[in-house]
Amino acid sequence: MRKVIDLQMKIGEISIADIKFDLRSRDEIPKLLQGLQQIYCNREIREEVFEILKNIVPENIDSDNGRPGMDLWTIFVLGTLRLCCNWDYDKLMEIANNHKTLRQMLGHGIMEQDYNYALQTLKDIPVYSGSA
Repeated sequence: MRKVIDLQMKIGEISIADIKFDLRSRDEIPKLLQGLQQIYCNREIREEVFEILKNIVPENIDSDNGRPGMDLWTIFVLGTLRLCCNWDYDKLMEIANNHKTLRQMLGHGIMEQDYNYALQTLKDIPVYSGSA
């Protein structure tokens, strides 16, 4: 079954609650990530969001299978960024693989610096991030 959030922290991983943002930035990414951080840190809201996400999986999708590393939190974060920033999948892949703060938000620590999201992996989450 697809996990909601991987609660086991990895070596070098920063807790999502402890991620620091440049509050002077006028870019949309830090603002979105701050909002997502607030959702993550508020257990009641987080549980409501994930209950909705679990309930909107289409009937033809096997919820017992999923790509490694694509827990509901990752899907939620990447889908939110793709839609709110109006990015195509190529832009999403570039940012997901190279934006330091986003990678922290996705739970990648210093031991996973070489982990990259494949374009097809990102395209396979249209349920939560809209159609291609």
